[in-house]
Amino acid sequence: MDIFAALSSDHEKQRLIMKALVDTTGDSASRRDFFVDLKHQLKQHSIAEERHFYMPLMKLDSTIELARHAIAEHHDIDEFIAKLETTDMDSPVWLKTMKALQHKVLHHLAEEEREFFQQAGKNLSASQKTELAVQYQAEMSN
Repeated sequence: MDIFAALSSDHEKQRLIMKALVDTTGDSASRRDFFVDLKHQLKQHSIAEERHFYMPLMKLDSTIELARHAIAEHHDIDEFIAKLETTDMDSPVWLKTMKALQHKVLHHLAEEEREFFQQAGKNLSASQKTELAVQYQAEMSN
């Protein structure tokens, strides 16, 4: 498995959790559980992805801007999570904010998979792609 397959697998988990989450209503146990899962998945993924995908790309002139952009988007996602944590789950604002987070994350994932993976693929060797996947998955399993 290479880094792209490892990241894509987690992206799919994030898509599924968000879809389930926006289908919940009110301050329900399922909404709370899905939100806890989503927060954990996004935080763990962004840390591991920055360390084992974006940091190596920051060292290359051809991919430094992509990496900076992606890390900035991770920060935007963190801000949505913080807003959700301080908003009542029964409030219509919570669902509206959750849908805005979903939109942001889906945009970010699509951009990574369509553009960033292409650029990174041109700049990383096959052995680097495999080694980064091993490191990424080891961190995700902690």
